[in-house]
Amino acid sequence: MLIRTPTHYFLVSGRAEGYMELNAFDGALLDAGIGNTNLVKMSSILPPGCQRIDPVAIPPGSLVPVAYAAITSSVPGEIVSAGIALAVPEDPSLPGLIMEYSAFGRSDIVEQIVVRMAEEGMKARGNAVKEVQRAVVEHRIENKGAAFAGVVLWEA
Repeated sequence: MLIRTPTHYFLVSGRAEGYMELNAFDGALLDAGIGNTNLVKMSSILPPGCQRIDPVAIPPGSLVPVAYAAITSSVPGEIVSAGIALAVPEDPSLPGLIMEYSAFGRSDIVEQIVVRMAEEGMKARGNAVKEVQRAVVEHRIENKGAAFAGVVLWEA
């Protein structure tokens, strides 16, 4: 079977400067520890029963499902922030919900917004929230820079 349901997840974040904005994004992925993988951007559902683990070394070239927020800029002095929030349901038989958000501005504001997004998404589903996990990163642009935060799904 080509498509399998992930059993584990971990949170990552990174920031970087680069020659061009795409290089900065690539550097942010390297800083997050997933720069040598092929990201498969996914929508925002955490499979029921999926367990959080510490980040693992993923084989280079792997196809990696990830829900993420990213932002780049080439305006020196500008602050960019990216964040994800993962709402874990009280009932482990239900799926969790991942929300992503990025913006020009401080990480504390991005964190407040993305946490509220996750809480509101669970409320819309009628699911009680056990906890909200998050990863948020901020970067002040020197020349061309990026911020990245994500939830990596993995079958361990």
